[in-house]
Amino acid sequence: MHRRTAVAGFAGALALSALTIPVAAQADDYSGDIKITKVVVNGGKDIVLGTTEVKTLTIAVTAADDSGIEVGNTFPIMGRTPLPNGDYYGLVIPDDIAGTCVDQSATTTTCTWVLTMNPRIDTQDNTTAGTWTVSAHALANDGDYISKDSAAKAKVLRNSRLTVNATPEPVKKNKTITVKGALTRANWATYTYAGYTKQPVKLQFKKKGTSSYKTLETVTTDSKGNLKTTTKATADGYFRYSFAGTSTTPAVTSTADYVDVK
Repeated sequence: MHRRTAVAGFAGALALSALTIPVAAQADDYSGDIKITKVVVNGGKDIVLGTTEVKTLTIAVTAADDSGIEVGNTFPIMGRTPLPNGDYYGLVIPDDIAGTCVDQSATTTTCTWVLTMNPRIDTQDNTTAGTWTVSAHALANDGDYISKDSAAKAKVLRNSRLTVNATPEPVKKNKTITVKGALTRANWATYTYAGYTKQPVKLQFKKKGTSSYKTLETVTTDSKGNLKTTTKATADGYFRYSFAGTSTTPAVTSTADYVDVK
């Protein structure tokens, strides 16, 4: 079925609706030879949210038609990938419906919008961490139109934190060093940082005067996200923990802790 969507009214209706919408409300629809050729979310980077700070990002949509693109009638919407029950969670629309449009040629236009995401509103809860879908709409000067349900993907992740503390400092050569730390991540339900349990984290060491870290071992976080292991004091240098990240949580590396070996 083909139908033209009035963008301003469509966006207004979404802004007033609940943040849960059925998949059937967003289906691919088009008329003519108009195309959406490129969609870039947040400059191609993951969107990482903590517990309080509002994140500002952009979505750039490039569309092309032989008659040119009608400015003011292109629009993106970003929502969580449909859940098993068929609903989207965490719907986000641009702050300014019009966006900023630049003609790349007589037939091609790129429009960019600014969006804000509030971890206390837009994410709803921790189940929305992961891959989000961007839906995009564009209208050509000759009346051709396109509405793509899945024009692009973007990852929305729970911010992570990682600490390290090597003791004792200073230490005698070949004595045992205990290296503790903690891996935590944002909890969008409680608005606090909580331990990320049963995750592999690399303990790394960089000898003083060298430029690169070497992995000593992999340590698994406990039931509270804590880390603890021991190693031998062989030389002055820097200890750190490094976490590779998961599908819902970004990679993070702790600041280095210097140990003086006597």
